[in-house]
Amino acid sequence: MPRNGYFLPIVAGLGYAFLYAPIISLIVYSFNESQLVTVWSGFSTKWYGKLLQDSQILQAAWLSLRIAFTSATLALCLGTLAALVLTRFGKFRSKSLLGGMVTAPLVMPEVITGLSLLLLFIAMESLFGWPKGRGITTLILAHTTFCMAFVAVVVQSRLVSMDESLEEAAQDLGATPWRVFTDVTLPVISPALLSGWLLAFTLSVDDLVISSFVSGPGSTTLPMVIFSKVRLGVSPEVNALATIIISIVALAVFVGGWRAFSVAQAKGKAIWPGARPGASNDFATTP
Repeated sequence: MPRNGYFLPIVAGLGYAFLYAPIISLIVYSFNESQLVTVWSGFSTKWYGKLLQDSQILQAAWLSLRIAFTSATLALCLGTLAALVLTRFGKFRSKSLLGGMVTAPLVMPEVITGLSLLLLFIAMESLFGWPKGRGITTLILAHTTFCMAFVAVVVQSRLVSMDESLEEAAQDLGATPWRVFTDVTLPVISPALLSGWLLAFTLSVDDLVISSFVSGPGSTTLPMVIFSKVRLGVSPEVNALATIIISIVALAVFVGGWRAFSVAQAKGKAIWPGARPGASNDFATTP
């Protein structure tokens, strides 16, 4: 088939339509005046106003953001430590076991993870008296547990590809291990740290199954509220909430892409070291 055929554009168009047509319809019907989400009766923004007056959704959203921020930060610290141990401490006994335990939550069904964490919290409460019941504490511990695995994988992949001669050179110049980590290793892996934190934050906000096992009265997250509302029928308020979330994500992606493009463009225009002003810069973009 020739390269300028219609097969690839048609397949790509169908794929994009399959992915984004439901999202577009959701956004459109969030401005529907009718209570019935599938019957268009006119343009209106009243559901956004009612959404801002729904205390249950607002409290659940604020709780989800707090839990996600705390869990992502703890997962970043623990996952980075696990990645450093697996990549910088050489061979040691039970290294394979540690690597398997760190990555196990990636392939473990969420139902099994949620149930095991629930049984663990119940046993800890009966033995030590902590945590007292199920609530925000158990949610943070549970989210940190499975988010840590994703952070460890992301950071470990960056550490494996990092040139260790940079750290060795710093040690040869008399830098302490902590100074090497803060001045050499940390700046190099900072993009992976940011990516891991954002991934952990997103997974925590999105989690439903594990949260359903380890949550208690007064600790209902946003996905749990949305799921309970959808089971009774999709309301226009849910469409409005989903539209707001989609808008925030799209804005973040746009800002991130624009920032990355600006940095790449600035590097492309950089003058090659040693070049004379006004001289040809043909090799300015050479890595």
